[in-house]
Amino acid sequence: MSARTADADDPDRLFAVTRGRDRTADDPPAPRAPAAPGRPAEPDVLDVVALIVAEDDPGGGLSAEQVAVLRLCRDHPVALVELAARLDMPVHVARILLRDMRDTGRVTVRHPSTAVAPSRSATSKR
Repeated sequence: MSARTADADDPDRLFAVTRGRDRTADDPPAPRAPAAPGRPAEPDVLDVVALIVAEDDPGGGLSAEQVAVLRLCRDHPVALVELAARLDMPVHVARILLRDMRDTGRVTVRHPSTAVAPSRSATSKR
């Protein structure tokens, strides 16, 4: 028997998880509270290597996928792409799910930062 869930390939299940939305680019921006003073606003598109952190305990009223996300991210941050793989869903579906969870405060997203390259003048002075 396959390790995949019984309904992983069912388009109706994916439709229910995403509430009928099919791509992150087609979604209208979700209303969010303004960023705190001194903090940049979170980007609406989640990077595949963004780390997801659970901020809530699994409870009633959540979908099975939301409960799974909260359990997987309870002890340590997990990358969006890894969550998609563990939940056996396409990355764009996982993005929609995680954006909805972020907007309701159930998870927070840690976006990757760009590394600062050492200046050339510092390396050439030997």
